[in-house]
Amino acid sequence: MPRFQQIAIDGPAGAGKSTVARAVAERLGYTFVDTGAMYRCVALAALNQALTLDQPEAIGQLAERLTIRFGELHEGRQRVWLDEDEVTEAIRTPPVHATVSPVSAIPAVRQALLHQQRAFAQQGPVVMEGRDIQTVVLPEADVKVFLDASVEERARRRYAELPPEAMSLEQVEANLVDRDSRDSSRPTAPLRAAPDAVRIDTDGLTVEQVILTVLELARSRAVG
Repeated sequence: MPRFQQIAIDGPAGAGKSTVARAVAERLGYTFVDTGAMYRCVALAALNQALTLDQPEAIGQLAERLTIRFGELHEGRQRVWLDEDEVTEAIRTPPVHATVSPVSAIPAVRQALLHQQRAFAQQGPVVMEGRDIQTVVLPEADVKVFLDASVEERARRRYAELPPEAMSLEQVEANLVDRDSRDSSRPTAPLRAAPDAVRIDTDGLTVEQVILTVLELARSRAVG
């Protein structure tokens, strides 16, 4: 089986990993896998089947049955399919946003999606982003990057993306602090940097500067 380059990008919410990973994949012509979107698909499916968070076993079994596909990147956007339905917009709704974090903490869900995530990496060169890619999903990745930024900076970025009056900057920051705590303390696949990951603090850096840094790493560690 041919060996394809694997680029793993992790980091907390608002660190810029999705933006950077998409751009790196697009410029290199690699497949981009947004694992956060996969967890959102499970959350959406659970909501559609009226499953609640006190039914973790049923949600885990549901995750095993789902087929998640990604479309090609175009101008920084990626389409997502859940089974036969396109769910690109449906997985970004407030109900899904409110459900995805506890759903992603269910060990059976993480295990079910782990197999799918690794399968993507066997099909061709890949840029995969999430919260446990360089530690659990692709621990042998050629390039491991951990993006970080201060909670204040991440809150400002998230706040700028929200509709007017959706919530205050203080509320956004409080939500990020809570999410950081849950992501880093969960017993299964907690958020952390791998010992051999390149840590990039994105405070004060432009998106383009971060993209170019990751591209340089990728080219210096090319496969073959």
